Amino acid sequence: MGARITFSLASSGGLEIWLNEEGRDLLVRELQRLGEKNDHFHFGPDDGSEVRVSTSAYRADDKILDYGKVLFRTDTWDGQHYPHVLTENTRAPQSQSTPSSG
Repeated sequence: MGARITFSLASSGGLEIWLNEEGRDLLVRELQRLGEKNDHFHFGPDDGSEVRVSTSAYRADDKILDYGKVLFRTDTWDGQHYPHVLTENTRAPQSQSTPSSG
């Protein structure tokens, strides 16, 4: 079976990404290719998208996101064009390593 990726909004409003092994590999590969010279990719159900996605909902109340774009932006670029996203209040928390038990 080929890559299967479904982006949906659950009834709670949260984003969910459903994928099989091939879909995971494709999405990770496209994410890893992002950089300053290759700064975005499109997803959609048709051949015009770099990442093809499924439009079949897993649950009846899911809202499918069938078209979109993933954008790579450096802090320098954001600082010049969208400095408000760099404020401490909106910055994603840094992951902290925890001591392993065992």
